[in-house]
Amino acid sequence: MKQKIRIGCGAGFSGDRLEPALILAEKGELDYLVLECLAERTIGLAQKRKMANPELGYDPLLERRITSLLPILVKNKVKLISNMGAANPLAAIHKIQEIALKLDLRIKIAAVTGDDVFSKIDKKSEALENGIRLENNGDLLAANAYLGVEGILEGLKSEAQIIITGRVADPSLFLAPMIHELGWNIEDFELLGKGTVIGHLMECAGQITGGYFADPIKKPVNKMEILGHPIATVSIDGSAIISKVNGTGGIINLQTIKEQLLYEVINPHAYYTPDVSADFTNVYLEDLGENQVKINGGGGSQKPTNLKVSVAYKAFFLGEGEISYAGTGALERSKLAGEIIEKRLKGIVDEIRIDYLGINSMHNGQFKNESVPYEIRLRIAAKAKSKADAERVGEEVEALYTNGPAGGGGVRKYVNEVVGIVSTMIDRNKIELKITTLNA
Repeated sequence: MKQKIRIGCGAGFSGDRLEPALILAEKGELDYLVLECLAERTIGLAQKRKMANPELGYDPLLERRITSLLPILVKNKVKLISNMGAANPLAAIHKIQEIALKLDLRIKIAAVTGDDVFSKIDKKSEALENGIRLENNGDLLAANAYLGVEGILEGLKSEAQIIITGRVADPSLFLAPMIHELGWNIEDFELLGKGTVIGHLMECAGQITGGYFADPIKKPVNKMEILGHPIATVSIDGSAIISKVNGTGGIINLQTIKEQLLYEVINPHAYYTPDVSADFTNVYLEDLGENQVKINGGGGSQKPTNLKVSVAYKAFFLGEGEISYAGTGALERSKLAGEIIEKRLKGIVDEIRIDYLGINSMHNGQFKNESVPYEIRLRIAAKAKSKADAERVGEEVEALYTNGPAGGGGVRKYVNEVVGIVSTMIDRNKIELKITTLNA
């Protein structure tokens, strides 16, 4: 049992920068590095990749992250916990084993599986978001339950240095090493609530060190091009100090901590995770200066009996086309182009949206903009049932070169199959956790 541990967060989403994790592993004096790389849509897309190739389905940046990180992790004896397994944790650990063998590094790797509950959900039940039966939202792709700390704890007991999961609740990635190293009882919901507060603060990485927080006028943040990611020094009593590596960019103060504390929290009295119903209402913050803030308080009560499930389905094909107009009358010519496309696509697509970027694309015309723009970027987007119909959107925009208003240029066109996400619940007793370990 330790009195304190240091946990760093090297990634807050799948496309996060690679360098902050390397800096944390090399200079952060860490016990654990967490890479939080999974979101609802991310795992749906990962399931699509797995369907196309059973050897894929893990995070697209896993190979690059692990290849650069592994030598530093081994050298500094830092353990890694990550949900980069996405839809295929088993394939992910085999890939990591392959990388370790190439680098001639000895390491034990564990995969946590059991979150894939596609065969166990009631497809006739109603989605929480819209009240529509799951099976009526569209062709279902996948269903992944939000797991808690249990699988990660088993991986840590096996003495694995790298633990890869699929869908695990974000704070649980941080809470598990606290429980394991600090000797917390998994039924001590007060401590688990405190740890969940810390995990929630850490889960989005650069958001707590000035990323997404920054505003050059009201909230300036220095050296964002080398934004440092956070470290939590967690004590056995559930308090923590949030900091970052000296010399990195960004800022940690009461403002950044408060914004992240409230991020995505609907009910601060009961923030539900698979591990605990956390209470954020008695959290106390103390600015220690020099990019350090101390966290005290928080608590929790009994964990929920049901787990949330993220259900992915084939929603629609999205067709997009863009074209620019500049000079006198740019907005009027853009509107004429939009009217042309709207008439041309009538009866072909299901829903169409016309945006004049810089005028109404963010608020959909709800705010009056009285300025006269010199240039306009016209964007046409439409939902369609088939890829062929979606392709018509870009084709029609491109045809405006010679069949539309004067001076159009810079056409771009895109087609994407959109994965939709809805949610349901599942009895946690239906989950079948499994831990798979490999040695390199």
